[in-house]
Amino acid sequence: MFAVIKTGGKQYLVSPGDKIKIEKLDVKEGKETTFKEVLLLEKNKKLEIGAPLVKGAKVIGKVLKQDKAKKVIIFKYKAKKRYKVKKGHRQPFTEVEILKIEAK
Repeated sequence: MFAVIKTGGKQYLVSPGDKIKIEKLDVKEGKETTFKEVLLLEKNKKLEIGAPLVKGAKVIGKVLKQDKAKKVIIFKYKAKKRYKVKKGHRQPFTEVEILKIEAK
């Protein structure tokens, strides 16, 4: 059994037991969260495609941790103009473990 969910402007292929890193959610660690935007659902070798969402389907996950990704360095440079800018960025994310996929 697997499903395609949409969260944070991105789509993820998930199945029970998967651990995924998604855009930051405002949910505390250890709490459960529900993803209601299910775009595709496979159950018992039957594929159900939403138009745009599968009705009555939801994915339940448990928040494992709230963290930041590794630092990305942004460096801008213009030759012969004495211009250089160095910036860093750490994107926040939420790690979620998929517990179960429910469908009507």
